[in-house]
Amino acid sequence: MNKTFILVVVSMIVLASCKKSAVESIDAAKQKYSSEEIDAFIRKKIETEKKFEWNWANNGMVWSALNESDHILSVGYQPEGFSNTDNRLAEIDINSSEWKEARRQVMQIILEEESRGRKPITEKEIVQWDETVLPVIDVYITNLSTIEKLRSSKLVRYAEPMGYEPKEVAAKITSDSGCDGNGPETGLAAGVDYSVIAPGSKQSWNYAYQNIPSAWTKSTGAGIKIFVIDTGVEFDQENLGTAFNQGYSSGRSLERIVTYPRATIFGIPYGPVETPDDGCGHGTCMAGAVAAPRGVDGASCGVAYNCNLVTCRGAEDVFLDGSREVKGTSDGFTNAGNRSDVKIISMSMGRITSSSQLRDAIRFAYGKGKLIFCAAGTSFSWTAGWFGVIFPASMTEVNAVTGVRDNSFNTACTTCHEGSQTDFTVVMERASDSRHPLTLAAFGNTPSTVGGSSVATATTAGIAALVWSRYPAYNRDQILNKLIVNATNYPVKNSLFGWGNIDAGLATN
Repeated sequence: MNKTFILVVVSMIVLASCKKSAVESIDAAKQKYSSEEIDAFIRKKIETEKKFEWNWANNGMVWSALNESDHILSVGYQPEGFSNTDNRLAEIDINSSEWKEARRQVMQIILEEESRGRKPITEKEIVQWDETVLPVIDVYITNLSTIEKLRSSKLVRYAEPMGYEPKEVAAKITSDSGCDGNGPETGLAAGVDYSVIAPGSKQSWNYAYQNIPSAWTKSTGAGIKIFVIDTGVEFDQENLGTAFNQGYSSGRSLERIVTYPRATIFGIPYGPVETPDDGCGHGTCMAGAVAAPRGVDGASCGVAYNCNLVTCRGAEDVFLDGSREVKGTSDGFTNAGNRSDVKIISMSMGRITSSSQLRDAIRFAYGKGKLIFCAAGTSFSWTAGWFGVIFPASMTEVNAVTGVRDNSFNTACTTCHEGSQTDFTVVMERASDSRHPLTLAAFGNTPSTVGGSSVATATTAGIAALVWSRYPAYNRDQILNKLIVNATNYPVKNSLFGWGNIDAGLATN
């Protein structure tokens, strides 16, 4: 299994009659839709609009999607008359009197409607997780009337199913999407798949295409902190633990945190407490590609081998198809946004439908000056090219990254997505044998390999750290400009591959 984002997007072949009823004849008063009808509506919108927003669905479809998932509704609120909330999220204090009053009024709507026909319920029973940063409430909803009242209120920015993704896709994606254990790769050849570099590390074959070795003569990422939101890091990989500082990597910090929340029922957490440990393998791959030490033990070397690193376990796997994963990744972005020491955020995960809550979190982090990279998307070869750039890489606040082959910088890797929202590319697939870049395995010093737009994203985040370390007084926009003007397609942005491959050597001049 490819260990990157296995986005089996649309082999969603739905009966034409279902498509017609769900797409061409939406009745504003219709209250019940099958998952086939919902999925057909989602697909049609993606085909025509290149994305899917829940505000395009009527109340009945939102209600049906809740019933087809976990009943958790994401409700974004604001004081009546407050304007331009989307661009002001970084400056909003939800504990101020006007925002607290707006939340109280929205909760009153919810509690009144959810108490109809049964004993009165309390906020504690239906609010799933506490929110301390964003103006949003995640609530367990059982009544259609609640959705109707919320979506008609001037206090509500959005009210959408938090955990629904197309069933036709979910049926073809295992719950451990993007996860394969990340074991060591046997048969790697010196001089072909890697070069041995001092003091005893392996440099991946693809680094030369981004001119990373040249950049290392001027910058190693020192003093720059990268925040990687993914599936955590494997505790058994000492190069992301006790051996993070070794060889030419020294004096840097490593933090391992978790924002992926515990499951809840009636507002009460249950099950084990989540830890930062990587049960998937994908997060370890990404952290290794970004920041693995240039050490003495023969393991692979990360792009920014002297940067500081925060690894955040925000989800269980890389397909964000559950409410807990949306909450976990959203909290990852707000956590990073609130930290003055974090410069760069990298996330190689995504979903098919848009999530307004995750969008809020990204806009919050962007408003705090963070430079954000997200994966453009990776799929099986027979779906690559159909979908385009996934969410949230499709956002304007995010730099979308995809992977290309070594023999053609404007040819996507076998499983990589591309599209008009792509900003940068990284060579991460060898055309002759489909070899992918080296990274850290789940354990030991023998490298693993990883492909797709995931590793392209992590690599670009590492390059950005090299540039920012070289120019520490620059702000986000100045660093981004350095990346753009030193990329292969500059000054003409390609319609599918953006600015292209960054020349890290030139960008650090």
